[in-house]
Amino acid sequence: MNNTLSVGPAFAPTENQVMVANMVHDFADKHIRPDLMKWDESQEFPVHIFKKLGELGLMGVLVPQEYGGSGFGYFEYVTAIVELSKVCGSIGLSMAAHNSLCTGHIMQFANEEQKKRWLPKLATGEWIGAWALTEANTGSDALRMQCVAKQDGDNWILNGSKNWITHGISGNVVVVLARTGELLESHGITAFVVERGTPGFSGGKKENKLGMRASETAEIIFEDCSVPAENILGEVGYGFVQAMKVLDGGRISIASLGLGIAKGAFEASVKYAKERHQFGQPIGNFQGIGFKLADMATRIEAAELLTLQAADMKNKGLSVNKESAMAKYHASECAVHCGTEAVQIFGGYGYTKDFPVEKFYRDSKLCTIGEGTSEIQKLVISRAVLK
Repeated sequence: MNNTLSVGPAFAPTENQVMVANMVHDFADKHIRPDLMKWDESQEFPVHIFKKLGELGLMGVLVPQEYGGSGFGYFEYVTAIVELSKVCGSIGLSMAAHNSLCTGHIMQFANEEQKKRWLPKLATGEWIGAWALTEANTGSDALRMQCVAKQDGDNWILNGSKNWITHGISGNVVVVLARTGELLESHGITAFVVERGTPGFSGGKKENKLGMRASETAEIIFEDCSVPAENILGEVGYGFVQAMKVLDGGRISIASLGLGIAKGAFEASVKYAKERHQFGQPIGNFQGIGFKLADMATRIEAAELLTLQAADMKNKGLSVNKESAMAKYHASECAVHCGTEAVQIFGGYGYTKDFPVEKFYRDSKLCTIGEGTSEIQKLVISRAVLK
């Protein structure tokens, strides 16, 4: 499975996982590795890569085959994100956001007609999806959102903006959460699907980011944007409840993203520790380096087990509220730790863009912020523990 580490017999990789890992590994080596620094420097969002991922079935990993997807489960999904993120966190992030958030929300809460309308385009990569919850002044505090939708006959008129939206400019379709009730009312938010080209719907400012620079993050704006009632997912007023369930699954994908970045940094560090000589021997022989690698390996193994446990429970249809939060929290902090230690192991070279670890270092930080900060994960976990 191209793994430096193995995760015991409890989660031994299946035949499907090995196949997916090898396929993604080869794809990333051929199509992503040669250009990843070019995209990073220019902040180019390489749409063509996602079209190719669509051809491989990776834009609809969890979507049933009847809607054009791969029909896989969460183990294969985790594997795909990890292998992409070992090479480039940006590509892993965008693939995860498309699958878990936009496509995942439609798959979980759309009616049959809506599924047939949107899923085949998303699952094949013909369309790229976006998901819009966060606003400039409401991140974790989503119930105070200011983006509103008011009913007008058979349509709803959307006004407001959303921030930090993955694929906010390039996405062909967005699932947007807008307020249809009173402020702070948990049943006052509704999920709408809005297609690019709808009058009044536009992309705004693109963020200039520290890391994950090839994954597009932008503002989206709604100005008297008229959306037909048939584009509502589920019932009016249930958008926030839906979003929280979507995020439970989404956290497994960010855990996988963090795990992939950690593994990428670790594997580069092991290789360098064997090749780099100081004082007449490989630097891996020195306890100062060996102990760093031991710490990284242990944290990665724990992150992988937590992530696969959440994936296993999700496959079985169990609640993963606490488990996905634990996986996301630990794996994202693990990514930051491994990115930091990798730069230290590489020394001066680690601080240059000629070696891969400075990018892992920059990319890793987003994992502790996106789809719920580490602090929010601790809140979710502590509430579950105290219940």
